[in-house]
Amino acid sequence: MKQFSTLQKIRGIILFYMVALVVAGATAFPVETELNILCSLLGINEETVNNFPSVFGFVYSIKGSITEMNQNAPQLAYGYDWLAFAHLVIALMFIGPLRDPVRNKWVIQWGMIACVAILPLAFICGPIREIPILWTLIDCSFGVFGIIPLIFCMKLINRLEKEQQRTE
Repeated sequence: MKQFSTLQKIRGIILFYMVALVVAGATAFPVETELNILCSLLGINEETVNNFPSVFGFVYSIKGSITEMNQNAPQLAYGYDWLAFAHLVIALMFIGPLRDPVRNKWVIQWGMIACVAILPLAFICGPIREIPILWTLIDCSFGVFGIIPLIFCMKLINRLEKEQQRTE
């Protein structure tokens, strides 16, 4: 069985992270379609909202709000386009550490800071925007789970840096 080098492991994690950012960003474009599919798959409708008002009610109200917004003020959906664009640009930022992880490890550190910054944003803005606490916790999970591969990547970069120093 072939053993992967430290550099290959780092690049694998970074590529995974970049793909995850692109996928997450791409999902911001068809948000109304995705909500329709989600409600259809989970059977979320007026009846299930009455039986499970918290989570289903929130998703159902968002579906209705997005549909109404797209009908009455489609220009507001442009914010989702910018959200998607931001994800794509952030993914591009990881090209630096993909090429030279040691020299560009600051990008990984910046990504870790961004993951931590999700928490105060969610806990401050969530209540202001009347987001249910369960949904706020789901949003926080992106930071919590997002930082895990970056921490592992940072440890590997530090190992690679030591390996490079030994060979110099």
